[in-house]
Amino acid sequence: MSRTILIIIAVVVLLIAFFACAGASVYLYRTTLAPQLMETNVAQTMSVALTATAQSQFTTPIVLPSVTPPSTSTFTQPFTFTPELPTLSPTVTWTPSPIFTPTPVVPLISVSVDTNCRVGPGKVYDRVGYLLVGQVSEVYGRNPAGDYWYIRNPNKPTDFCWLWGEYATVSGNIVALPVYTPPPTPTPRPNFVASYAGKETCSGWWVDLRLENTGGVAFRSLTLTVRDTETDISQTLYTTGFTDKNGCSDTAIRDVLSPGARVIVSSPVFSYDPGGHELRATITLCSNTNQSGTCVTQVIEFEP
Repeated sequence: MSRTILIIIAVVVLLIAFFACAGASVYLYRTTLAPQLMETNVAQTMSVALTATAQSQFTTPIVLPSVTPPSTSTFTQPFTFTPELPTLSPTVTWTPSPIFTPTPVVPLISVSVDTNCRVGPGKVYDRVGYLLVGQVSEVYGRNPAGDYWYIRNPNKPTDFCWLWGEYATVSGNIVALPVYTPPPTPTPRPNFVASYAGKETCSGWWVDLRLENTGGVAFRSLTLTVRDTETDISQTLYTTGFTDKNGCSDTAIRDVLSPGARVIVSSPVFSYDPGGHELRATITLCSNTNQSGTCVTQVIEFEP
């Protein structure tokens, strides 16, 4: 055989062998590999379907609760939401602090001049005690005008009275002191104080007396009797108003002696000098003219 024929025969043999092997491979693929590939395709298909289903379920916007500031979030992708549990704050037990009540300090009062203490804030009220220089008393109130203090009675510590503040000094906190309404004003009573004021002369001799109205009634008339207890000689004067003779040249007359006011009155004239003698003066003051109305009498003794 020629060399060409041999080459052709070899090629044919190789082709036959190739096709024989290819057929076996196809058969092996169909019987062994094809089922595995099919299962893989099925699994992939189911995975894609599940993914599509999950995506379709979350394409609707979801509003998350308790988001500050409030907003609406739209999710198009799968997500995992873990709710945040509230944090409980521990209960705090408070221990009350002790309450301290301070002891109130009562203001104290003293005077620079001996001062009367009365049942009310004014001279029209009865005197029930007095506060002397060097003494102190406790203050518990004041009157609306602020010129009288309501204090513990220095002469009877279980009682209280009103002290005029003219000569008083108060130490301590007075801001918190209560303001008391004064008791009703008592029915005015006439009263006065008389004292010897001096001796004068001008065609005779007379004595001057000082009168102070310490009551609540005004006086308008006077009866004055001066008796020399050594000679038993008496001189009497009846007058409306109050006359003060100043020597031989000047005479002052006052019609009314009001509550709290003072006046000098001159006695009847003696024909002799009563100086050095014991004299007794009886003074009657009346609320009306001509020795009428409400009258009150005082008696004093003195030696001019």
